[in-house]
This record gives sequence, structure tokens and C-alpha cells, in this order.
Amino acid sequence: MTPNNFSPQDHAHMRHALALAEQGRFSTSPNPRVGCVIALGGQIIGQGFHLRAGEPHAEVHALRQAGSAARGATAYVTLEPCAHHGRTPPCAAALIQAGVARVVAAMRDPNPLVAGKGLAMLREAGIQVACGLYEAEARELNRGFLSRIERGRPFVKLKTAASLDGKTALADGRSQWITGPAARQNVQTLRAESCAVLTGVGTVLADNPRLNVRSFPTLRQPLRIVLDSRLRTPVHSHLIQDGQATLILTAAEDDGRFAAFPAVRLHRLPTDADVRPSLPALLAYLAEQGIGELMLEAGHTLHTAFLAADLVDEIVCYQAPKILGHSARGLFGLPENPDVLSRAPQWQTRSVEMLGDDIKWVLRRRSDPA
Repeated sequence: MTPNNFSPQDHAHMRHALALAEQGRFSTSPNPRVGCVIALGGQIIGQGFHLRAGEPHAEVHALRQAGSAARGATAYVTLEPCAHHGRTPPCAAALIQAGVARVVAAMRDPNPLVAGKGLAMLREAGIQVACGLYEAEARELNRGFLSRIERGRPFVKLKTAASLDGKTALADGRSQWITGPAARQNVQTLRAESCAVLTGVGTVLADNPRLNVRSFPTLRQPLRIVLDSRLRTPVHSHLIQDGQATLILTAAEDDGRFAAFPAVRLHRLPTDADVRPSLPALLAYLAEQGIGELMLEAGHTLHTAFLAADLVDEIVCYQAPKILGHSARGLFGLPENPDVLSRAPQWQTRSVEMLGDDIKWVLRRRSDPA
């Protein structure tokens, strides 16, 4: 069944399921964000979404609400129901046991443990199955999960704040605060949506950031990650002393300095030809740790390195109506080479909005399928 064959009722119920799935955007990682609606005769009789790993999946919540009325109903799920035993039993089996007559999935699950097995199990049980309704929206909702599974690396979102003249910090590296309260509040939401926030040791030394979510309660804080080649992170910094999870990625050998950081995780990365931690190796390692959506909240040097390595999927730029002057630090430091420019990825504006006196500008690579 193609998207054009779905009824207006199908469209309405799947849109509702997608809205339910979005309610888990701060908490489901490393699991995907999934919503489910069960409808009978045009009436919703059950609904639910996945909240966090280890807890019931969206289908289970919806089936519990529907009860015996689920028999003969249609289940709308934003991701193919799972077919394997993980922390919870397979949802495909639960739908079969409940006696639903039809399942509409927004998209197939690329996880090798599922990958069509859930839909096949439903068909074998005599349930009518359709897939592909609002697939693009479902993929966007789970861009981090899909990037981790399909590309073996997180979806990288580069966040930066700049002045009107494109400066991100004063000449001495200080950057607090370029933007106003509304923009900084919005950054809290970006962090909460991310599995992890990555910064460089230069930012730690200059600003002593916390990189956590403080302005509203959240079920889980993002993992804070510091890329620190020579292990210069001060032991008295907020990232070390506040008791929240921090990971330091380094190229340094354990010559006794690791013992100074008993409260944080340290991991030694492979290095490149310049004896710096390899960025592709960094992303591969984070994907192995279950990190799907990575927010890069660093400075000029690290942002430039990620862009030069073609490892950024989205840029979120907050621009303030201030002028910092010629000596301040610029946004990026890519080489002025026409050949390099011609091969550089093209960026497309996804959204522009006002936040107080500031502008939030979201850009996505044109090559990105989402």
C-alpha cells in the first residue's frame, strides 16, 4: 500500500501517533521515539508512547488502554513493532495476542534485530499490514537512532552563537553571553533532546560550562563529553565536580593523571597523523555506547575540525544583534581554497525564528535524506 492509498482517517491517526512519539523526545535514548494509536470504527480506544529504555513500549501502553476492544481494531505505530525479546517482550506478539485486524506502520525498523521481522510476524498471523505512511516525518523524529543504526555514528548537531558580525567569542576566548535569555533557554531544550553534548577542553578552560539541563525537569540528563587530547581539564571544573555523568575522550597515555578523575569516565581514542584524537573514531565509539543524537557545543577550533571532516549534519546558529569587532573570534576557520569550497557540502535553511532580540537559524545539509 502506498501513502496515496491511505484514508483520511489513517492520516489523522498516524499524525496523532507521531505527536505521541514526540512526547518521549527527552527520554527514550538509546531507544527510538515511538507512538501508537489503536482505533476501532474511527474512534481511538487506546494510545501510548515509549517513555524510556526498559519501560513498556508504545504498543503495550495503547493495548492496555484498549483492553478487549482491541480485537478487530487497527493499530497505528510510528515504527515497525519489534519482534525480539529485549528488556521487554516483542510488541508484534502483543498485537497478535490482542487480536488486532490491521497494523499501519510509518516505517520499517532498520535495527538488525527487527528489520522487517515484526511486519512479517504480523502478516503470518493473518493481520493486514501497511507501511510507509508519514515515513519522512517518522525518520526525522528518530534521526539520531537511525543515524546510529544505519551509519554507525550519531547525528551531529552543531550549536553556535554569533554576533551580527559573525563572531563567537572575544579575542581571549570568552563567550558568555552573546545571546539573550530566550535563546539560552532554547539551548536547554536542544540539550535535553540530545543523547550527549560534546565540547572541547578549550571551552572548559575558558567558560567552565555545565552543559546540562537546568531550566526544566527532565528524566535524563545528556552525557557531557570533553574532547581533551592532553588531559588538561581542571579537576575543579563543574563538569568534574557536579556529580553528573561526564566522559573525557583523550589521546593522553595513563601516566598517573587518570587517577585524578575518579568520578568521570575516561576513554583513550586512536589518534590521527597529527597525534590528535580521530573524529571518525570518536563518533564510532559514541555510537557503540548508544549515542544517537550528539550536540556539538564547543568553540571555533573544534567546530572547524568537525566541518572540515564533513561530520556535521545540522547547524543551529543563534545570532545576536551585537558587534564584537575585528579582533574577536569568528564562527569557523575553514581554509580559503576555491577547490575545497566547491567540494564543501551545501546547507539549506530549515527554519528561522525570533527568540527575543536574537535569531535562531537551523540549517541542514542538502544531501541529508531527512
